[in-house]
Amino acid sequence: HPIKSELNQYLICLPTVSNTRPEPIYNDNELCHLSLHRHRQRAGKEGQVLHRSKRGWVWNQFFVIEEYTGPDPVLVGRLHSDVDKGDGTIKYILSGEGAGTIFVIDDKTGNIHATKTLDREERAEYTLTAQAVARNTNEPLEPPSEFIVKVQDINDNPPEFLHGPYYAMVPEMSNVGTSVMQVTATDADDPTYGNSARLVYSILQGQPYFSVEPQTGIIRTALPNMDREARQEYDVVIQAKDMGGHMGGLSGTTEVKITLTDVNDNPPKFPQSVYSMSVSEDKVPGEEVGRLKAKDPDLGDNGLVNYRLIDGDGMNMFEISTNSETREAVVKLKKQVDFETKRSYTLKVEGSNPHIDSRFLAWGPYKDEATIKISVEDADEPPVFVAPSYTFEVEENVPQGTPVGRVHAKDTDVANNPVRYLIPRYTDVDQFFSISEDGLITTNRPLDRETQPWHNISVSATEIGHHQDTKVRVNIKVKDVNDNPPEFASDNEVFMLRDPLTCVSVAVDKDEMAHRQHFTFSLAPEVAHNQNFTLKDNRDGTASIYVLRKGFNRLTQDVYFLPIEINDNGFPSMSSTNTLTIKVCSCDSEDNIGSCHMAPHVLPAGLSTGALIAILACIVILLAIVVLFVALRRQKKEPLIVFEEEDIRENIITYDDEGGGEEDTEAFDIATLQNPDGANGFLPRKDIKPELQFPIRPGLGRPAANSVDVDDFIKTRIAEADSDPTAPPYDSIQIYGYEGRGSLAGSLSSLESVTTESDLDYDYLQSWGPRFRKLADLYGTKDCSIYDADDDEDS
Repeated sequence: HPIKSELNQYLICLPTVSNTRPEPIYNDNELCHLSLHRHRQRAGKEGQVLHRSKRGWVWNQFFVIEEYTGPDPVLVGRLHSDVDKGDGTIKYILSGEGAGTIFVIDDKTGNIHATKTLDREERAEYTLTAQAVARNTNEPLEPPSEFIVKVQDINDNPPEFLHGPYYAMVPEMSNVGTSVMQVTATDADDPTYGNSARLVYSILQGQPYFSVEPQTGIIRTALPNMDREARQEYDVVIQAKDMGGHMGGLSGTTEVKITLTDVNDNPPKFPQSVYSMSVSEDKVPGEEVGRLKAKDPDLGDNGLVNYRLIDGDGMNMFEISTNSETREAVVKLKKQVDFETKRSYTLKVEGSNPHIDSRFLAWGPYKDEATIKISVEDADEPPVFVAPSYTFEVEENVPQGTPVGRVHAKDTDVANNPVRYLIPRYTDVDQFFSISEDGLITTNRPLDRETQPWHNISVSATEIGHHQDTKVRVNIKVKDVNDNPPEFASDNEVFMLRDPLTCVSVAVDKDEMAHRQHFTFSLAPEVAHNQNFTLKDNRDGTASIYVLRKGFNRLTQDVYFLPIEINDNGFPSMSSTNTLTIKVCSCDSEDNIGSCHMAPHVLPAGLSTGALIAILACIVILLAIVVLFVALRRQKKEPLIVFEEEDIRENIITYDDEGGGEEDTEAFDIATLQNPDGANGFLPRKDIKPELQFPIRPGLGRPAANSVDVDDFIKTRIAEADSDPTAPPYDSIQIYGYEGRGSLAGSLSSLESVTTESDLDYDYLQSWGPRFRKLADLYGTKDCSIYDADDDEDS
């Protein structure tokens, strides 16, 4: 036990657990010592005696049992000082955690009691401070000292599974001892004191399939070959018990739901060994015949089954596939079947697992077989032609009713009904052909190979009494007969210059030319002995025309007609007479054709069309020029006064006062005000300088020329105009606030900038084109000046 150095002369009693009486019971672990002996040491030096007092107590921890439910407060311990004589002059004081509420002290005796039930799980220990003071003066007799009161644990909390219920999975067919999961319980009791928190696990439900390790709580499989298909889920109850599992211990339980996961441990199996199906002979390839399915109790990929045909006489007529949703085998028609040819088929199908677990290969094979018997049902089929198509030939120009050919269709059904034939009108719009009941095709009118060499029609066959029909293509070729005479291949017109003519004529025949057949050419008998032209047969379907003389004159005769007889030498032979037109034309030195008619050589009485068009064009251009000139003259305004010569500044008017700006020459004409002579009715000539001016009317003062009082100047001019009956009216004169010399605003005009030392560069005006050339010359030259018209007449 530690020795407290702060306290001296105390008696400390530490009781153990007492459920019946508060008197302390001592044992080896919890001992209350009375240290009342006092050691004195005497050391002698020059007769001096040194006294040393040893501490009056040795501390041990106080213990109090938790969950005490006795009728009286439980005695925790007793404090006693050596200086306490029992006369009540010492007072014991307790302070710290729970002092006064949970723990109280008898200030006379020093007994400490717990007044409330304590719970170690809420608080395991309390720290308190004890002190002895004088009752009357409260002066401390000993220094204060701390001690600890520990709450002694009892087994009052059962084990708890904080994360339950639990869910676990384990593969089916697992070996014995395969770990499933681990469960853990907690106990709030003190694990360092006794066995209150020592837990042992056991299984209450789930045997004999599962077991649990007592110390770790690991759940393991206890039986081999647990089959998911037989039972998939198990409810297991696990118990945790404290006190090492002994009697009297507290326990807690939890549920564990264990699910067996699937493995591929079952092969597929067809429910039947033989399946019967039927298909009608009118079904087309791709249509479904039937379905079958092999059962596999496994899940997911483990239960997948692939199907294939492995044997049978119908492997070429049928095919099998797997439906991705239902996992069924779907039998489909691969080729069309015929009831009259074969009425039944046999197939052998195999279903197998694509995913096999190697651990269970010995349980195989993982496949199964079944037999499918398919019967073909008879259907009312349309007639069938004996040939997929027909091709016939017939000569052109044969009379009506001539046979062309015969088609034949038969009913393949058992009834073998008679067949009726028909030519659909949309395939023979002009109705060249007809067909009899026995399928004989004949002509309705003569055919012309040159108009239509082939006739492609359809023939429909229908069973009598039924509506189903079958169509077949019939191609009829019209054979050629020599019924067309030969003729010129192109325009039978040639041009002959004044030199001798040589040309070649080509013949064609609408009929087909036989082998070694050729055309022969000759002049018609009536021109056989003409003196102008002759003919040579080239024996290759062409003929050459030659001139027999020279000196053809276009003015004498400009057109010659030469009849030529052409024979095709066919059977029967056909010939025709074709006229070749030969025109005499003028030509130049390079033999270019000039004119082939008489009219161009006669001078026409009137003007030609080209001359008329040229004259009209000139008239239109002249009218346009006149209209443009008049329009420009209307836009040009005559000046009110006469200048000696043209001013290079055009319409720039210089005056001392400024009004609406440089361009305001319409509303305010200062030239008229400065030239009162023009207002008196005397309008001088524009081609000479005016020499005389009318004098100022007497009685009216006239301001000086350089006067800056524009207001007086304008009023004077208005008075003169009002008093002069011969002057034109100027009632539209507008008065402007002026600026310039003498005004506060100064000059706002840019015209004065050229008379000053300006730094502006106007050379860019040279690039603005001819319309700005005068302005460029005016502003662009540095050594040029613009003068007022009143100062210099030559400006």
